[in-house]
Amino acid sequence: MKNETIGMRIRKRRKELKLTQTNLAAKIGVKGGAISQWEDDKTNPKGENLLALSQALGCVPEYILYGENSASNVEPANADLRHIPIISYVQAGAWTPESSIRSLEGDIEYLQTNLDLSTSAFTLIIKGSSMEPEFNEGDAVVIDPNVCPLPGDFVVAKNGEDEALFKKYRPRGIINGHDVYELVPLNEDYPTLRSDTSDIRIVGTMMEHRKYRRRR
Repeated sequence: MKNETIGMRIRKRRKELKLTQTNLAAKIGVKGGAISQWEDDKTNPKGENLLALSQALGCVPEYILYGENSASNVEPANADLRHIPIISYVQAGAWTPESSIRSLEGDIEYLQTNLDLSTSAFTLIIKGSSMEPEFNEGDAVVIDPNVCPLPGDFVVAKNGEDEALFKKYRPRGIINGHDVYELVPLNEDYPTLRSDTSDIRIVGTMMEHRKYRRRR
């Protein structure tokens, strides 16, 4: 349908599933008036509400927001499928184990996974060449801030700058009463960082790596 609004798509999917506004509100944990506001296009669902709404309506968030007509956008999702927000390196640098989709503003893109992750998990898109050849620019990594890294794990960390970085974690033992670790690039052209000589903080541990084939 041309000029179909977000509210119209929500109403259409709700009626296809034979749900009342009250039923739908109960499924996603909001007041019934919120559904009416969304369907009347007075407000738009965002963050965790958008994610919960898409799961309750058996569609992906992109269908609600943009009305893409691909059948895959409106097929019921698997019960164990989760949508992990894709964030920027600047956002990752400020991310904490308490952060969640509620911390984000504006339009949010997602990566789907069936991993059992915390609510603060996020996706980062690899940029640069410091982790080649295993990680290439454009690959996606899913990070969970609530998982402590083990030796050899890959982590996202903040190095005192605004942006985060993605490196291999290597503990070096206790030195002067402090746990010391290194953040190691896989590309030898880049430097290794040490926690006793650099201002670095682990943000989270990689739980999944998505490689994407590139055609030249």
